[in-house]
Amino acid sequence: MMDAGDLLYDVGAIAAYGAVGLVLMGVGYAMVDALTPGRLRDLIWEQRNVNAAVLLASNMLAVAIIVVVAIRSSYDGLGDGLISSAVYGVLGIVIMAVCFVVIDALTPGRLGDLVTDSERHPAAWVGASSHISVALIVAAAIS
Repeated sequence: MMDAGDLLYDVGAIAAYGAVGLVLMGVGYAMVDALTPGRLRDLIWEQRNVNAAVLLASNMLAVAIIVVVAIRSSYDGLGDGLISSAVYGVLGIVIMAVCFVVIDALTPGRLGDLVTDSERHPAAWVGASSHISVALIVAAAIS
């Protein structure tokens, strides 16, 4: 039979890890918003910009991949696990931002401008794949 104290602890741990994940998703959103011209809110929900949506969706998935692996590999103890998950998540987001800037520097035009273009542009998929690639690299390094 399950102990009520264990159940409450588990529910609290899930809520705490969920909160860390949600904060990191917000940080990832803010990072993409800062690196692209215009506001993502307007680009995606008002202008229905597919390029911006592809980039943001890949970032959200990438952050989730990092957070999931960080949680699965976290240190013993809830406090240490939460801290390590947050640190690994922030590190992944920083590396994704650096990758975006490097790709922008190495390709013609401004990647941010191309991604926010109203016409579908392959650059959105390049940026999206870089987010997922970085997430997988960070996830592998964590585990």
